Amino acid sequence: MRSHRGIGRIVDAARMSALAALLSLSLWAQSPPADSGFTRGTLLERDANASAGEFAIRMPDSEVLRFRFDSHTRVEREEHTIDVPGLAPGEPVEVASDSVDGSLLRYARTVRVLASAPPAPARRVPTFVPLRHYTLPEDPLAPQGDLTYAGVIGEIAGARLVLHTRDAGDQTILLRKDTRYLENGKTVEAGDLKPNQRVFVRAGRDPYGEIEGYQVIWGRILQPRE
Repeated sequence: MRSHRGIGRIVDAARMSALAALLSLSLWAQSPPADSGFTRGTLLERDANASAGEFAIRMPDSEVLRFRFDSHTRVEREEHTIDVPGLAPGEPVEVASDSVDGSLLRYARTVRVLASAPPAPARRVPTFVPLRHYTLPEDPLAPQGDLTYAGVIGEIAGARLVLHTRDAGDQTILLRKDTRYLENGKTVEAGDLKPNQRVFVRAGRDPYGEIEGYQVIWGRILQPRE
């Protein structure tokens, strides 16, 4: 009989030791370090529509802590005072808390919603802008002509130039005193013409049937309207 009582005492002692160890572990897991009154994490849940209750946060290391709150707990979001039920799960928060004698939960004195990191600005992707057609300013007094040529200048001799074209072959074009010259959209002088330049010519025929140029245009970005 004494043997059974002795075994029972040993079992009871073992149970008490296990319970004490579990209680100690729970207390350690539930409470932040004693030297840290501030805890940061993400709000998981909170008692809603209550002036007192509990809420839980998940810390960066995934540990979950629960806190008690009441009507004296101060809650701030963007410098505005709210209450714990006004917090939204998922918000980053900082909790200032105190230990409570006889309780595994700490008391939350203040809860402050932390500002979320602003989203990274969207990277601007350059878009392709098609070259716009260059439109010559119209001069009502200038002859318009009904002929257009595009090609490479082969020779310039006095008031004439020879233009190598793909479709019409070599064309000799007379340069008039009022012929206009435009490079990249800007008016220039006849002396800026050079052999081997690729140009666009708006022209017409004089009373003798010769081709005379009214406008000579060149430049990489220009696409004269024909």
